This record gives sequence, C-alpha cells and structure tokens, in this order.
Amino acid sequence: MDDGISHNNNNNQILCPIKPIRCIVKLGGAAITCKNEIEKMNEESLEKVSSQLRQAMISGLSSVKICGMDWSKRPGNSEASPTVDDFSDQSLLDSDRFIVVHGAGSFGHFQASKSGVHKGGLNQPLVKAGFVATRISVTTLNLEIVRALAREGIPSIGMSPFSCGWLTCERNVASADVSMVAKAIDSGFVPVLHGDAVLDEAQDCTILSGDVIIRHLAAQLKPEYVVFLITVAAHDTTGGMVTKIWEAAMIAKLGIDVYIVKAATDDSLRALRGELKGNNVPEEWLGTVIRLLR
Repeated sequence: MDDGISHNNNNNQILCPIKPIRCIVKLGGAAITCKNEIEKMNEESLEKVSSQLRQAMISGLSSVKICGMDWSKRPGNSEASPTVDDFSDQSLLDSDRFIVVHGAGSFGHFQASKSGVHKGGLNQPLVKAGFVATRISVTTLNLEIVRALAREGIPSIGMSPFSCGWLTCERNVASADVSMVAKAIDSGFVPVLHGDAVLDEAQDCTILSGDVIIRHLAAQLKPEYVVFLITVAAHDTTGGMVTKIWEAAMIAKLGIDVYIVKAATDDSLRALRGELKGNNVPEEWLGTVIRLLR
C-alpha cells in the first residue's frame, strides 16, 4: 500500500541475522492482483513470479524434487499431502537469504480510502472499522502469496508489520523491531511482509507502505541488492512510480544496488538471481538500475 510515508532515522537496537541478507524483493501489488477488480488475484502472474523466486532462492533444483509446503485444502484441488519419504532429499536444498515485501494491489486500498485510515482518528467509528477491514484485506493477500511461495517449496512465513510492533509517529517510522525477521532468516525461512495499517503515536493510525518497509529493512539489514518487480497499470499516474524511484534512490545511497524490472519476465529472473551485480548488466536487459556512483 503506497501513500508516500517517509521514515526517520532512529537508534533502535536490532538483532542482525547471522547470515548476510542476499536480496530483498518488492513484489508490486499490480504485478500479482487485478487492480481494477477489488480483491482479485492475478493467479497466472503470481504463479510465474513464485516460480522465478524459487529458481533464484533455492539451489539444488536440477536433481531434487521440490515438495510443496501448502498442505491446506484449496478449491478444486484434490492433491494429497506429501509423504514423509518425499522430504528425504530436502536437506540438500538451501533457501538463500531472501526477504519478500509485497504491495496491496486491489486488496486494502478500497477499505483504507473509504474510511480514511491513513489520516488517523481511531476515536471515529468509521476509521476504527476501516482499520480492521484494511488489515483483514491485506493479510488475506499476504496469506495467498505465502501459500503460492510455499507451493513452490519456498519456506515462506507471513509477517505483518502491525503484529511485529512496527509503529509510526506523524507517519514516520518510529519503531520497527526487525529481530524476528532476522531470526526467521537464520532459521531458514523467507519472511514475507506487506503494506499494513499500523498504529501512529501522533494521529492514532496510518498506512505504512511496502516501499517504506523495503527502505527500512535495507537500511538495517544491508542486503546485497534489492529488486522491485513491477507492472505499471494503464490507469497508474506518475505518483506511484515517483514514490518507488525515490525510495529506490534512498536505498542506493546506502551503497545497495536496486533493480526495477517488469515482473514475470526473463529480465526479472536475471535480476533476482543476482546476475546483474557490478558491471554485468547486458545491453539487452530491459529494466532500470539505480546505484551509488563511487
């Protein structure tokens, strides 16, 4: 959910992961939902993006069968859960230190806009109801993305900023304990965060966007590179992309390369795999690289 919230520098003590972060991925809401239809997934795009993330994250794919981790029932799917023997080779797999942050797309925006959650005022019944409705919507999307990644054998764990204690003050990030994110990575999981409705110390509540979350995580956890996977909708104005470019520039100032590329393409797979680091960006690659000139 993108509303242009900025964040201030703070001195919060954090627990950095033992293993260095390889990549933080921003999965644009427009890339995995149908933005013109409220709460409608773009299943084909999400499946392709999830497959590419698996190829980028997990080694040993050529010789090992990937076992899905979503064992819950899905409509129209009669697949049985894997057996114990199916996981005999899974110790060979290495989930390679990724964090995923996704936007809201067609989830959450309607509820937040209708109630004015981003403006605060939890003492108003409409705002409080909208806060609840917004969180129901965005956490529903988060679960669908976690399930899609899990079906690809990615050990994904949904982590909501509200539930993890992220707070704002006058719409700037005031407190963001990333220790649970770090612990999840060290335990071999892939944290999946999302834009969320959060509490604000000055105006009661607001919306914390996925782009701001990315910048804050990058500043504290120092990944090797960051990838924004996007699909620019026809009705999109420059505001959405301007916000992403600005956040990407702030990340690049930290000395972290940022790649902005269309989701579910050969170009996005190359970016996710880290093939573009340094001076390895081929002329035929279609995307945008933002990096600090030294």
